[in-house]
Amino acid sequence: MKPLPEKFIRALKAPVFLLCLGPAFVLTWKGFHDGLGANPIDVITRTTGRWTLTFLLITISITPVRKLSGLTWLIRFRRMLGLFAFFYGSLHLMTYVWLDKFFDVHAMLHDIAKRRFITAGMTAWFLMLPLAITSTKGWIRRMGGKRWQKLHRLIYFSAAAGVVHFIWLVKADLRRPLTYGAVLATLLSYRLITWLVSRIRARRAMATQQTARA
Repeated sequence: MKPLPEKFIRALKAPVFLLCLGPAFVLTWKGFHDGLGANPIDVITRTTGRWTLTFLLITISITPVRKLSGLTWLIRFRRMLGLFAFFYGSLHLMTYVWLDKFFDVHAMLHDIAKRRFITAGMTAWFLMLPLAITSTKGWIRRMGGKRWQKLHRLIYFSAAAGVVHFIWLVKADLRRPLTYGAVLATLLSYRLITWLVSRIRARRAMATQQTARA
């Protein structure tokens, strides 16, 4: 498939960026127009949490979609999407720390010890933190491509912790968190299958070389 022109990709980044900001804009607009209902903190918490998971899964899906479709230019948007996952995750966390607990460290530590869904959510955010910090090209050069790629596999663990956080939070109607879990399981299965195929091919190539030498 013919690659897209560089100018077109750069022009596409602006509308994608604005589209990713859409949920935050909608929340802000509703906040200023009394549209968040009787419990605005709950609405903000749940909305930012869902969008965090959504952006995590979209980011993870970039590689399989790119390989299966041949749309190689999609890789140019992965960093942006990953950073938006961290952005919404940070909004989700700050809603809890600031609006819900008013920076009461004792109350937060009590919640972490008592409520396992909060522990899972905190884990998901802290796993995203090093990914956001090292998302620049400078960090890729400093760490080296292979080490950087290994570190950024933490996104799978972050997404898994996020799904667990959602499941433990909801308890009753599990349809939405299980849908996120099913998508993540599909993406992880693809990752596992491609890894196994690459290992099999590598072994076959090695066996062929050894036969040729003999």
